[in-house]
Amino acid sequence: MSVLRDTSTDEGPLRIGVRIPPCDRADRLARTVRRAEELGFDQVWFPDSQLLWRDVFTTLTAAALATERIGLGTAVTNLATRHPSVVASAARSVAELAPGRFTLGLGVGNSSVAPVGLRQTGSAELREGLSMLRALLDGRDWDFEGKVRSRLRDPQPSVPLHLAASGPRNLRLAGEIADGVILLSGVSPRTLAAATARVREGAEAAGRNADALPVTVSAFCAVTDDIEAEARLIKPICASIAQNGGASFLALAGIEVDVPATVDGVYPDLVHAEDWDEAVRICSAWISDETAVRFAQEFCLFGTAAQITERLRTLRASGVTDVFLQHVGSYDPPTDLIETIGASVLPALRR
Repeated sequence: MSVLRDTSTDEGPLRIGVRIPPCDRADRLARTVRRAEELGFDQVWFPDSQLLWRDVFTTLTAAALATERIGLGTAVTNLATRHPSVVASAARSVAELAPGRFTLGLGVGNSSVAPVGLRQTGSAELREGLSMLRALLDGRDWDFEGKVRSRLRDPQPSVPLHLAASGPRNLRLAGEIADGVILLSGVSPRTLAAATARVREGAEAAGRNADALPVTVSAFCAVTDDIEAEARLIKPICASIAQNGGASFLALAGIEVDVPATVDGVYPDLVHAEDWDEAVRICSAWISDETAVRFAQEFCLFGTAAQITERLRTLRASGVTDVFLQHVGSYDPPTDLIETIGASVLPALRR
Protein backbone atom coordinates (compact mmCIF):
# COMPACT_ATOMS: atom_id res chain seq x y z
CA MET A 1 0.00 0.00 0.00
CA SER A 2 1.10 3.58 -0.54
CA VAL A 3 2.06 5.67 2.45
CA LEU A 4 -0.95 7.35 4.02
CA ARG A 5 -1.03 11.07 4.64
CA ASP A 6 -1.21 11.72 8.36
CA THR A 7 -4.15 14.07 8.69
CA SER A 8 -3.84 14.05 12.46
CA THR A 9 -1.03 16.59 12.09
CA ASP A 10 -2.28 18.16 8.87
CA GLU A 11 -4.74 20.91 9.71
CA GLY A 12 -4.87 22.32 6.21
CA PRO A 13 -8.11 23.45 4.59
CA LEU A 14 -10.81 21.12 3.41
CA ARG A 15 -10.22 20.15 -0.21
CA ILE A 16 -13.24 21.01 -2.37
CA GLY A 17 -14.04 18.99 -5.46
CA VAL A 18 -16.89 18.69 -7.93
CA ARG A 19 -18.41 15.69 -9.68
CA ILE A 20 -18.58 15.92 -13.47
CA PRO A 21 -20.34 13.07 -15.28
CA PRO A 22 -18.67 12.18 -18.63
CA CYS A 23 -21.87 13.25 -20.38
CA ASP A 24 -20.35 14.98 -23.40
CA ARG A 25 -17.34 14.82 -25.69
CA ALA A 26 -14.09 14.59 -23.73
CA ASP A 27 -12.67 17.79 -25.22
CA ARG A 28 -15.73 19.80 -24.17
CA LEU A 29 -15.68 18.40 -20.65
CA ALA A 30 -11.98 19.17 -20.43
CA ARG A 31 -12.89 22.85 -20.79
CA THR A 32 -15.31 22.48 -17.87
CA VAL A 33 -12.53 20.94 -15.77
CA ARG A 34 -10.18 23.75 -16.73
CA ARG A 35 -12.79 26.29 -15.60
CA ALA A 36 -13.08 24.51 -12.24
CA GLU A 37 -9.31 24.75 -11.92
CA GLU A 38 -9.38 28.46 -12.72
CA LEU A 39 -11.99 29.07 -10.02
CA GLY A 40 -9.95 27.31 -7.36
CA PHE A 41 -11.50 23.87 -7.02
CA ASP A 42 -9.06 21.29 -5.71
CA GLN A 43 -10.41 18.20 -7.44
CA VAL A 44 -12.71 16.88 -10.13
CA TRP A 45 -14.25 13.44 -9.77
CA PHE A 46 -15.71 11.44 -12.67
CA PRO A 47 -18.20 8.57 -12.30
CA ASP A 48 -17.94 5.51 -14.53
CA SER A 49 -20.90 3.85 -16.20
CA GLN A 50 -20.31 2.55 -19.69
CA LEU A 51 -23.91 2.79 -20.97
CA LEU A 52 -24.73 6.14 -19.39
CA TRP A 53 -21.63 8.16 -20.26
CA ARG A 54 -18.46 8.36 -22.35
CA ASP A 55 -15.49 6.31 -21.24
CA VAL A 56 -14.17 7.67 -17.97
CA PHE A 57 -10.48 7.14 -18.69
CA THR A 58 -10.74 8.83 -22.09
CA THR A 59 -12.34 11.80 -20.34
CA LEU A 60 -9.66 11.79 -17.64
CA THR A 61 -6.97 11.81 -20.31
CA ALA A 62 -8.43 14.91 -21.95
CA ALA A 63 -8.81 16.59 -18.55
CA ALA A 64 -5.21 15.79 -17.61
CA LEU A 65 -3.89 17.34 -20.81
CA ALA A 66 -6.03 20.47 -20.37
CA THR A 67 -5.06 21.25 -16.76
CA GLU A 68 -1.99 21.74 -14.61
CA ARG A 69 -2.95 21.74 -10.93
CA ILE A 70 -6.36 20.30 -10.19
CA GLY A 71 -6.68 16.78 -8.82
CA LEU A 72 -8.45 14.17 -10.96
CA GLY A 73 -10.16 11.02 -9.84
CA THR A 74 -12.74 8.33 -10.48
CA ALA A 75 -15.75 8.30 -8.18
CA VAL A 76 -16.02 5.58 -8.96
CA THR A 77 -14.95 2.90 -11.41
CA ASN A 78 -15.31 -0.81 -10.74
CA LEU A 79 -13.70 -4.23 -11.04
CA ALA A 80 -16.68 -6.05 -12.56
CA THR A 81 -17.06 -4.58 -16.03
CA ARG A 82 -13.30 -3.86 -16.05
CA HIS A 83 -10.74 -6.52 -15.11
CA PRO A 84 -8.30 -5.25 -12.45
CA SER A 85 -5.40 -5.56 -14.88
CA VAL A 86 -7.24 -3.32 -17.35
CA VAL A 87 -7.96 -0.79 -14.59
CA ALA A 88 -4.29 -0.86 -13.56
CA SER A 89 -3.17 -0.05 -17.10
CA ALA A 90 -5.73 2.73 -17.49
CA ALA A 91 -4.84 4.25 -14.12
CA ARG A 92 -1.13 4.13 -14.94
CA SER A 93 -1.80 5.88 -18.25
CA VAL A 94 -3.71 8.77 -16.65
CA ALA A 95 -1.23 9.10 -13.78
CA GLU A 96 1.61 9.55 -16.27
CA LEU A 97 -0.18 12.57 -17.74
CA ALA A 98 -1.12 14.08 -14.36
CA PRO A 99 1.78 13.27 -12.00
CA GLY A 100 0.69 13.36 -8.38
CA ARG A 101 -2.83 14.44 -9.33
CA PHE A 102 -4.73 11.20 -9.99
CA THR A 103 -6.74 9.15 -7.48
CA LEU A 104 -8.30 5.83 -8.44
CA GLY A 105 -11.66 5.51 -6.70
CA LEU A 106 -13.25 2.05 -6.80
CA GLY A 107 -16.65 0.70 -5.82
CA VAL A 108 -19.05 -2.20 -6.15
CA GLY A 109 -20.34 -1.29 -9.62
CA ASN A 110 -23.89 0.01 -9.17
CA SER A 111 -24.95 1.67 -12.45
CA SER A 112 -22.18 -0.06 -14.40
CA VAL A 113 -23.26 -3.60 -13.56
CA ALA A 114 -27.06 -3.41 -13.26
CA PRO A 115 -27.82 -2.38 -16.88
CA VAL A 116 -25.81 -5.31 -18.24
CA GLY A 117 -27.08 -7.97 -15.86
CA LEU A 118 -23.96 -8.35 -13.74
CA ARG A 119 -23.89 -8.41 -9.95
CA GLN A 120 -22.15 -5.93 -7.73
CA THR A 121 -18.65 -6.79 -6.53
CA GLY A 122 -18.59 -8.43 -3.11
CA SER A 123 -16.19 -7.62 -0.27
CA ALA A 124 -13.97 -10.65 -0.92
CA GLU A 125 -13.66 -9.73 -4.58
CA LEU A 126 -12.89 -6.13 -3.72
CA ARG A 127 -10.14 -7.28 -1.38
CA GLU A 128 -8.62 -9.47 -4.07
CA GLY A 129 -9.01 -6.81 -6.75
CA LEU A 130 -7.38 -4.06 -4.69
CA SER A 131 -4.50 -6.39 -3.86
CA MET A 132 -4.01 -7.15 -7.54
CA LEU A 133 -4.18 -3.47 -8.48
CA ARG A 134 -1.62 -2.47 -5.88
CA ALA A 135 0.76 -5.26 -6.89
CA LEU A 136 0.53 -4.40 -10.59
CA LEU A 137 0.86 -0.64 -10.04
CA ASP A 138 3.88 -1.32 -7.83
CA GLY A 139 5.48 -3.36 -10.62
CA ARG A 140 5.24 -6.68 -8.80
CA ASP A 141 4.31 -10.03 -10.34
CA TRP A 142 0.78 -11.29 -9.83
CA ASP A 143 -0.30 -14.93 -9.91
CA PHE A 144 -3.43 -15.04 -12.08
CA GLU A 145 -5.50 -17.95 -10.74
CA GLY A 146 -2.44 -20.18 -10.57
CA LYS A 147 -2.17 -20.20 -14.36
CA VAL A 148 0.38 -17.51 -15.13
CA ARG A 149 2.47 -14.88 -13.37
CA SER A 150 2.61 -11.48 -15.04
CA ARG A 151 3.46 -7.87 -14.25
CA LEU A 152 2.66 -4.38 -15.55
CA ARG A 153 5.38 -2.68 -17.58
CA ASP A 154 6.12 0.94 -16.66
CA PRO A 155 4.17 0.83 -13.36
CA GLN A 156 2.97 3.83 -11.34
CA PRO A 157 3.24 2.96 -7.64
CA SER A 158 2.18 6.45 -6.55
CA VAL A 159 -1.48 6.03 -7.55
CA PRO A 160 -3.65 6.09 -4.40
CA LEU A 161 -6.47 3.54 -4.29
CA HIS A 162 -9.61 4.84 -2.58
CA LEU A 163 -12.58 2.60 -1.84
CA ALA A 164 -16.16 3.86 -1.95
CA ALA A 165 -18.18 2.22 0.78
CA SER A 166 -21.53 2.47 2.52
CA GLY A 167 -22.20 -0.86 4.26
CA PRO A 168 -20.35 -1.87 7.45
CA ARG A 169 -18.31 -4.62 5.80
CA ASN A 170 -16.90 -2.46 3.02
CA LEU A 171 -16.36 0.48 5.37
CA ARG A 172 -14.17 -1.74 7.54
CA LEU A 173 -12.44 -3.08 4.41
CA ALA A 174 -11.63 0.47 3.32
CA GLY A 175 -10.06 1.19 6.69
CA GLU A 176 -8.09 -2.03 6.51
CA ILE A 177 -6.58 -1.97 3.02
CA ALA A 178 -7.39 1.20 1.02
CA ASP A 179 -5.40 4.42 0.77
CA GLY A 180 -8.56 6.42 1.40
CA VAL A 181 -12.32 6.07 1.73
CA ILE A 182 -15.10 7.71 -0.29
CA LEU A 183 -18.42 8.07 1.51
CA LEU A 184 -21.37 8.51 -0.83
CA SER A 185 -24.10 8.95 1.80
CA GLY A 186 -24.02 12.71 2.23
CA VAL A 187 -22.91 15.00 5.04
CA SER A 188 -25.30 14.12 7.85
CA PRO A 189 -23.24 14.29 11.08
CA ARG A 190 -24.97 11.17 12.43
CA THR A 191 -24.36 8.99 9.40
CA LEU A 192 -20.82 10.30 8.98
CA ALA A 193 -20.03 9.42 12.58
CA ALA A 194 -21.42 5.91 12.11
CA ALA A 195 -19.53 5.38 8.84
CA THR A 196 -16.18 6.72 10.02
CA ALA A 197 -16.44 4.56 13.15
CA ARG A 198 -16.56 1.45 10.96
CA VAL A 199 -13.61 2.73 8.91
CA ARG A 200 -11.67 3.28 12.11
CA GLU A 201 -12.46 -0.26 13.26
CA GLY A 202 -10.98 -1.68 10.06
CA ALA A 203 -7.88 0.48 10.24
CA GLU A 204 -7.17 -0.29 13.88
CA ALA A 205 -7.73 -4.03 13.36
CA ALA A 206 -5.05 -3.90 10.64
CA GLY A 207 -2.66 -1.91 12.84
CA ARG A 208 -3.01 1.23 10.72
CA ASN A 209 -3.34 4.85 11.83
CA ALA A 210 -6.98 5.70 11.17
CA ASP A 211 -6.27 9.42 11.47
CA ALA A 212 -3.93 9.20 8.48
CA LEU A 213 -6.66 7.89 6.18
CA PRO A 214 -8.12 10.54 3.82
CA VAL A 215 -11.90 10.69 4.07
CA THR A 216 -13.84 12.04 1.08
CA VAL A 217 -17.58 12.69 1.32
CA SER A 218 -19.98 13.54 -1.48
CA ALA A 219 -22.96 15.86 -1.21
CA PHE A 220 -25.63 17.17 -3.51
CA CYS A 221 -25.33 20.93 -3.45
CA ALA A 222 -27.49 23.93 -4.37
CA VAL A 223 -26.87 27.56 -3.51
CA THR A 224 -30.36 28.85 -2.82
CA ASP A 225 -32.50 30.84 -0.44
CA ASP A 226 -35.51 28.63 -1.23
CA ILE A 227 -34.62 25.20 0.08
CA GLU A 228 -38.22 23.98 -0.17
CA ALA A 229 -38.30 24.47 -3.94
CA GLU A 230 -34.87 22.93 -4.53
CA ALA A 231 -35.43 20.02 -2.14
CA ARG A 232 -38.31 18.67 -4.19
CA LEU A 233 -35.84 17.88 -6.98
CA ILE A 234 -33.88 15.41 -4.86
CA LYS A 235 -36.76 13.12 -3.97
CA PRO A 236 -35.37 10.39 -6.29
CA ILE A 237 -32.01 10.56 -4.47
CA CYS A 238 -33.63 10.05 -1.09
CA ALA A 239 -35.80 7.25 -2.47
CA SER A 240 -32.80 5.52 -4.00
CA ILE A 241 -30.89 5.52 -0.72
CA ALA A 242 -33.87 3.93 1.04
CA GLN A 243 -34.33 1.43 -1.80
CA ASN A 244 -30.70 0.30 -1.77
CA GLY A 245 -30.15 -0.61 1.85
CA GLY A 246 -29.73 2.89 3.24
CA ALA A 247 -32.97 3.11 5.21
CA SER A 248 -31.06 2.69 8.47
CA PHE A 249 -28.79 5.63 7.57
CA LEU A 250 -31.83 7.78 6.84
CA ALA A 251 -33.41 6.67 10.10
CA LEU A 252 -30.37 7.94 12.02
CA ALA A 253 -31.37 11.39 10.82
CA GLY A 254 -35.03 10.88 11.69
CA ILE A 255 -36.13 10.14 8.12
CA GLU A 256 -38.43 7.12 7.94
CA VAL A 257 -39.37 6.07 4.40
CA ASP A 258 -40.37 2.79 2.78
CA VAL A 259 -39.63 2.56 -0.94
CA PRO A 260 -40.46 -0.61 -2.93
CA ALA A 261 -37.57 -2.68 -4.23
CA THR A 262 -38.71 -2.08 -7.81
CA VAL A 263 -39.97 1.24 -9.14
CA ASP A 264 -41.61 1.17 -12.55
CA GLY A 265 -41.53 4.05 -14.99
CA VAL A 266 -37.97 5.25 -14.32
CA TYR A 267 -35.03 4.47 -16.63
CA PRO A 268 -32.31 3.44 -15.97
CA ASP A 269 -32.63 3.97 -12.21
CA LEU A 270 -33.71 6.57 -9.68
CA VAL A 271 -30.35 8.34 -9.36
CA HIS A 272 -29.72 8.54 -13.12
CA ALA A 273 -33.27 8.95 -14.41
CA GLU A 274 -33.43 10.26 -17.96
CA ASP A 275 -36.79 11.93 -17.26
CA TRP A 276 -36.03 13.61 -13.95
CA ASP A 277 -39.39 15.38 -13.61
CA GLU A 278 -41.18 12.07 -13.99
CA ALA A 279 -38.89 10.45 -11.43
CA VAL A 280 -39.70 13.26 -8.99
CA ARG A 281 -43.42 12.75 -9.60
CA ILE A 282 -43.21 8.98 -9.06
CA CYS A 283 -41.08 9.27 -5.92
CA SER A 284 -43.54 11.74 -4.40
CA ALA A 285 -45.63 8.67 -3.54
CA TRP A 286 -43.07 7.79 -0.84
CA ILE A 287 -41.10 10.99 -0.28
CA SER A 288 -43.18 13.90 0.94
CA ASP A 289 -42.18 17.52 0.45
CA GLU A 290 -41.40 17.73 4.17
CA THR A 291 -39.21 14.62 4.01
CA ALA A 292 -37.36 16.04 1.00
CA VAL A 293 -36.60 19.25 2.92
CA ARG A 294 -35.39 17.25 5.89
CA PHE A 295 -33.16 15.18 3.60
CA ALA A 296 -31.75 18.30 1.92
CA GLN A 297 -30.98 19.94 5.26
CA GLU A 298 -29.41 16.87 6.84
CA PHE A 299 -27.63 15.03 4.03
CA CYS A 300 -27.03 17.71 1.40
CA LEU A 301 -25.47 21.15 1.13
CA PHE A 302 -28.51 23.24 0.31
CA GLY A 303 -28.74 26.86 1.41
CA THR A 304 -27.17 30.24 0.96
CA ALA A 305 -23.49 30.59 0.18
CA ALA A 306 -22.82 31.58 3.79
CA GLN A 307 -24.70 28.54 5.13
CA ILE A 308 -22.86 26.16 2.81
CA THR A 309 -19.51 27.71 3.72
CA GLU A 310 -20.18 27.23 7.42
CA ARG A 311 -21.22 23.59 6.95
CA LEU A 312 -18.06 22.91 4.98
CA ARG A 313 -15.98 24.34 7.83
CA THR A 314 -17.82 22.01 10.20
CA LEU A 315 -16.98 19.04 8.00
CA ARG A 316 -13.26 19.80 8.20
CA ALA A 317 -13.49 20.10 11.95
CA SER A 318 -15.09 16.62 12.10
CA GLY A 319 -12.10 14.99 10.37
CA VAL A 320 -13.29 14.98 6.76
CA THR A 321 -10.39 15.86 4.45
CA ASP A 322 -12.16 16.12 1.09
CA VAL A 323 -15.66 16.79 -0.21
CA PHE A 324 -17.02 16.73 -3.71
CA LEU A 325 -20.18 18.53 -4.70
CA GLN A 326 -22.84 17.14 -7.03
CA HIS A 327 -25.58 18.81 -8.99
CA VAL A 328 -28.94 17.17 -9.64
CA GLY A 329 -28.65 15.56 -13.05
CA SER A 330 -26.55 13.04 -14.90
CA TYR A 331 -26.59 14.20 -18.50
CA ASP A 332 -25.34 17.76 -18.32
CA PRO A 333 -22.15 19.18 -16.77
CA PRO A 334 -22.50 21.10 -13.48
CA THR A 335 -21.57 24.41 -15.09
CA ASP A 336 -23.83 26.58 -12.93
CA LEU A 337 -22.73 24.85 -9.73
CA ILE A 338 -19.06 25.34 -10.59
CA GLU A 339 -19.56 29.03 -11.31
CA THR A 340 -21.68 29.69 -8.23
CA ILE A 341 -19.50 27.82 -5.76
CA GLY A 342 -16.37 29.23 -7.35
CA ALA A 343 -17.63 32.78 -7.03
CA SER A 344 -19.37 32.75 -3.65
CA VAL A 345 -18.23 29.81 -1.51
CA LEU A 346 -14.60 29.08 -2.31
CA PRO A 347 -13.34 32.64 -1.67
CA ALA A 348 -15.17 32.77 1.67
CA LEU A 349 -13.93 29.32 2.65
CA ARG A 350 -10.32 30.24 1.87
CA ARG A 351 -10.60 33.36 4.03
